[in-house]
Amino acid sequence: MNRTAQAVRFDQYGDRDVLYVTDVPMPEPGSGEVVVEVRAAAVNPFDTVLRSGVARHLFPVDFPTGQGSDLAGVVVAVGAEVDGLAVGDEVLGWTPAAGAHATHLAVPADRLVAKPPRVSWEVAGSLHMVGATAYAAARAVAVQSGETAAVSAAAGGVGSFLVQLLTGRGVRVLGIASSANAEWLEKHGVVPVPYGDGLRQRLEEAAGPGGIDAFIDLFGPEYLDVAVALAVPPERIQTTVAMERAAEIGARTDGRHNATAREILVELVDLVASGAVEIPIAATYPLDRVADAFAELERRHTHGKIVLVP
Repeated sequence: MNRTAQAVRFDQYGDRDVLYVTDVPMPEPGSGEVVVEVRAAAVNPFDTVLRSGVARHLFPVDFPTGQGSDLAGVVVAVGAEVDGLAVGDEVLGWTPAAGAHATHLAVPADRLVAKPPRVSWEVAGSLHMVGATAYAAARAVAVQSGETAAVSAAAGGVGSFLVQLLTGRGVRVLGIASSANAEWLEKHGVVPVPYGDGLRQRLEEAAGPGGIDAFIDLFGPEYLDVAVALAVPPERIQTTVAMERAAEIGARTDGRHNATAREILVELVDLVASGAVEIPIAATYPLDRVADAFAELERRHTHGKIVLVP
């Protein structure tokens, strides 16, 4: 094994221009860990939150630090107290300590599961964050078969996974997104509803006389106001981004941490491997173009996932 790896680092809070790629010592597996040669690692909005420092009171970091949690790759070293994984195994999962944007990483073995051969590296390296966030959001509003749920940012990374998860459970989904994504949404059993002025009226028309039972927001506080105007009960409104507004109206804010159990990851992997859920890949970037990857992510109109391929 090489003596050095490469990793994305930043030494101060800031915009994406604080990111750089540097040589780091090749990681060694501790007890309960394996070293993974990373083949794909998604970029996620939470990485931007962490790097910007806007949530430093909740997620403080010690500089220099890395970023990224989702990953997929090949096991190249195994530490003590690890059962069920061996050198050469193809795996996917997540790391509890930011650092997946790297060529190699030591990862707790219990955060990894086998990568099915039919799942691409790019999809495997994108699965955990969107899958766990979608799973937690759906569970938060307890949406049931036969009910109607509205989802904002329905064609984004989490949204794409969530709407398929819901339709697969027999939920009628109203997907709020750009008109450019209407065809993809319809193909996946979702009723597309264009965002913009007049959204409330369009949602009422799409919902019909039964109304909207649950509302999941993946974009911003304005959608919580729409949900309230549509008389959705606060306990059945969920957001992953608008925490302050949610506190004001009594909405749910369940996040990925509510669905990180290994058995949930196995369930999510099975959904993707079986074809029940598709994860669109919007773009891939090499590690040294990490800033470009985040520039695309931060436009907030990407359909699917953006992935680094070290």
